[in-house]
Amino acid sequence: MADSNVTKHALASALKQLMLEKPFDKISVSDICDGCGMNRKSFYYHFKDKYDLVEWIFRTDIVETMNFAGYDKGWDLLLDLCGKFYEDRDFYRAAFKIEGQNGFKDYVLHTLEPIAKYFMQGNAYRVEADEFALTFFGDAFLTAVMRWLREGMVLEPEAFVNKIRSASVGLAEIVIEDEKE
Repeated sequence: MADSNVTKHALASALKQLMLEKPFDKISVSDICDGCGMNRKSFYYHFKDKYDLVEWIFRTDIVETMNFAGYDKGWDLLLDLCGKFYEDRDFYRAAFKIEGQNGFKDYVLHTLEPIAKYFMQGNAYRVEADEFALTFFGDAFLTAVMRWLREGMVLEPEAFVNKIRSASVGLAEIVIEDEKE
């Protein structure tokens, strides 16, 4: 098992390096294997394709390292998630450019959906965590993250999340005030 993780991490490292040099759609499995001195058979033993490797990186670096149940507030989770994106911003900047059937944004949305649903159901206003709400808030958040990445992450994660929170709270206050009228 340890050798398996060493191999996977070597392939991941090679892919991350290649993603600094050229667009993802121009990277082949052979390029990844050449980048870490492995053969294609080793790659395909661990991953079905390069998209699977990108998903494994996200799962390993973020999903499996964060204790989602340990968060009391969704904002704290959001801050830590943005911190993870910030730490490996070059990779995530390139990963979010992957579009189409195996688009990275769709994978992230799908992976984080149960967590978002949990926090939405626990909010003070009891927003129903239906498909529309999950899609709306998930798209809004990831679009903001993708813009933040694309624009060079000028704000530190805490300042970025504070801006999202401030905008969200401000909008919620307007909506609540309108409901009173």
